[in-house]
Amino acid sequence: MLQSEVLPSPTPMHIPDGFLSIGVVIVCWVLSIIGIGIALARTRKTLGERQVPVMGVLAAFIFAAQMLNFTIAGGTSGHFLGAALAAILLGPWAAMLTMTTVVAIQALLFQDGGLLALGANILNMAVIGPIVAYGFYRGVRTLVGNRKGSTLTAGFVAAWVSIVVAAAACAVELGFSGTSPIGIALPAMAGIHALIGIGEGLITLGALALVLATRPDLVEAERAPAPAGMRWVWGGLALAIVLALLSPLASPHPDGLERVAEDLGFIERAQEPFYEVIPDYVFPGIPNEALATMMAGVVGTLIVYGIAVGLAALFRRRAQTA
Repeated sequence: MLQSEVLPSPTPMHIPDGFLSIGVVIVCWVLSIIGIGIALARTRKTLGERQVPVMGVLAAFIFAAQMLNFTIAGGTSGHFLGAALAAILLGPWAAMLTMTTVVAIQALLFQDGGLLALGANILNMAVIGPIVAYGFYRGVRTLVGNRKGSTLTAGFVAAWVSIVVAAAACAVELGFSGTSPIGIALPAMAGIHALIGIGEGLITLGALALVLATRPDLVEAERAPAPAGMRWVWGGLALAIVLALLSPLASPHPDGLERVAEDLGFIERAQEPFYEVIPDYVFPGIPNEALATMMAGVVGTLIVYGIAVGLAALFRRRAQTA
């Protein structure tokens, strides 16, 4: 990966190939396919007109926000996951499809996470994350009731739990792969991601507060009627592009998984990608790394938005004609 003396980019570290055994890879792919299949079947019944653009904007926002690693204690960074935000705004099933789009594009175009390990990354971040987040969000809302701030409180809790549970799932996969004993990997991953989860919760809280202040009808969009206007789509996409342009300011420190891999001595097991398109979120052919990172972020944001909207619109049309 290219390094800049001024604005170093963080190393992408979704699970790379080499961390997981073939057996665990196969099991994760099977579970991911089952989860996505259920999400497709359930979304076929609930996907509404408003969810198509919301899925696109959320996918773009989550992709761009994930590029902005934030520093936590001990020279480690974390990045936004977005599973809770997607689940709260879209419901768990459409959120799973939205997150799957983001994670798949990150692996296929940006070599963030291995191709063989893609099933595990989808399982952890796009299946387990939204389901756990939505369950805790609805549970906290039920306990707290309709008090002022209940949405924000529930959103923070859901976001924090989704990060810790997804990290725990990764630790279990590492354990069954023989990469690191579960008794060692689990507390290491859960501990460091408990701190990252605070950042996740705060970002989710801020995003929800913005939505509630500007378009409260978008909260829990699966339960709401069609929107009256669509200018918010362009506003949301513009915000995502701004985040992409800020991506060179991301923390250069290793993220949670990379830090654990270094500390526990299995970082060398990471394999190089089979091919490269826009590796490490640095657009090829641009000598200035900051500009190359911004270009990669903007291009990726637009691609993710277009694919998410296109797939959602196509799936909705097929559901209507079925």
